[in-house]
Amino acid sequence: MITSILLIIVAYLLGSVSSAIIVCRLMGLPDPRTQGSNNPGATNVLRFGGKKAAAITLLGDSLKGLVPMLAGHLLGLDPLALAGVGLAAFIGHLYPVFFGFKGGKGVATALGVQFGLYWPVGLCVAAVWLFVAKVLKISSLSGLISMALAPLFVWLFWDEKPLIGMQLIITGLLIWRHRSNIRNLLEGTEGRISASD
Repeated sequence: MITSILLIIVAYLLGSVSSAIIVCRLMGLPDPRTQGSNNPGATNVLRFGGKKAAAITLLGDSLKGLVPMLAGHLLGLDPLALAGVGLAAFIGHLYPVFFGFKGGKGVATALGVQFGLYWPVGLCVAAVWLFVAKVLKISSLSGLISMALAPLFVWLFWDEKPLIGMQLIITGLLIWRHRSNIRNLLEGTEGRISASD
């Protein structure tokens, strides 16, 4: 019980470390919260910082979800505790204690949680993201579609109610965080990946 609680706290704190802000500071780039979409995430960093900065940001955000989940497996946590760890890492990214509770939108961290839960789940979600991104070239839509399907993949590969519930909450929060993107998609004004590549 104590181990589970400690790992949940560590997962939240790790999730609260903003890869985008740190990468931009180290590379001498503007604060991502003041540029483009004002979102501290890899897609926004790509707009003004280039592919290298975006790739490092993407890796950092993914590891925030992956590492705590792998630690949970190594410590033998039950599905309920593992679900708590995944949610804590994801919520830490969305609402980081170190940055005024104003974080990113969560796709990369959610993907890290999914790979850490069970790699085939992460692989399926990533494959959907890549397919949609290749065809439609809209990052937000790729994230929304892939994460909408994520609960189904968790159910198919790891049929545990707490973990399915975790993914449903992650998907719901992610859709909520993308509400401005959804509005832009409906209006036909959402930016394309190719426009910032």
